[in-house]
Parts: sequence; C-alpha cells; structure tokens
Amino acid sequence: MTLAGWITMIISIGGVLTAAVLAYYKVLTTPKEIDKLASIELQTPDMEEK
Repeated sequence: MTLAGWITMIISIGGVLTAAVLAYYKVLTTPKEIDKLASIELQTPDMEEK
C-alpha cells in the first residue's frame, strides 16, 4: 500500500473510532435520559400540565 493509502486509512479509522467513543461517552454519562427515551405518555398543547 502506498503512503497516501496508509494516511487515508489511518485518518478514516481514527475518525470513526473517535466518533464512536464520543457517542458512547455522551450516552453513558448523560443522567436520566433513559426516562425520556422510555416515556410513552403523550403531551399535547391542549393538555394541562400537572
């Protein structure tokens, strides 16, 4: 493989790994987001807030 191929491969793999690590970090460190994801309660503008 040429030098340009190695550089392209390292940059692309590094970019994908960085994006995956940042995504996992954000998902695992954001508190109480599970409650929002699992919620099935519907809120419409005409409903009163409790």
